Amino acid sequence: MTHAVRIPLATLYRDPEHRTPPNVVTQALLGDAAEVKEVHADGWARVTLPGQGDYPGWLPITQLAEAADPDGPVSMVDTLSTDLRDEPNGTLAMPGVPLGTRLVAAGPSRDGWRPVRVPGAAQPLWVAESDVRADAPDPLETARRLLGAVYVWGGLSPHGIDCSGLVHLAWRRAGVRLPRDARDQAAAAEPVPLGQERRGDLYFFALPGARIHHVGIVVEPGVMLHACGDARIVVEESLPPARAATLTGAARPAATAPAAHRPD
Repeated sequence: MTHAVRIPLATLYRDPEHRTPPNVVTQALLGDAAEVKEVHADGWARVTLPGQGDYPGWLPITQLAEAADPDGPVSMVDTLSTDLRDEPNGTLAMPGVPLGTRLVAAGPSRDGWRPVRVPGAAQPLWVAESDVRADAPDPLETARRLLGAVYVWGGLSPHGIDCSGLVHLAWRRAGVRLPRDARDQAAAAEPVPLGQERRGDLYFFALPGARIHHVGIVVEPGVMLHACGDARIVVEESLPPARAATLTGAARPAATAPAAHRPD
């Protein structure tokens, strides 16, 4: 059954018995579709996320609402986060809606505010028009806005993000659907010979004989922007020797995505 996320940012875990940070697999943004596969008696649901290539995980069923398919102009949050209010410039109803959240207009704007449909809300909420845009910005420039953001395994927002989450979010903001994991992103992109990579391509990294474990966005050949697990923040840097030694290839993102691998 299809539901939609009803809170600004939902965290999915590997299983319902281990709800600690090492077991985070991904996050989902307000309005993201979630296919409910089963619900435990304690209220935890196993879901897959179509927008992330059917990526699986567990979250409380209370964080979901029945999905609707409303008509209306679509825009995305273009600030690092925004707040939704109960009326134009009114009472705070939902704080911290992150960058890349897809919002569907529920009617005409008023006084610089736009009414939007929110899963689980009986009435539209209002977002400042200056905080949303309908165009598709350059993914690298979107990613650059997250420079200094904290590295968080499984994170998918400016509040905390990992390497493949940064790539997924940057291309999502541009209207391009990429899967969630680095190895799936490599499968969804067109290979580019090393030495021919250009701005906006992706670098992929793996240890000898192992699967891809890291991804970064090419700024120029030999320079990338990435969520760095060693530095614990998003950085832009020339490839250090240790990173260059594990560079396995480059690829150019495409708009289609294969099904996701299951978290190990």
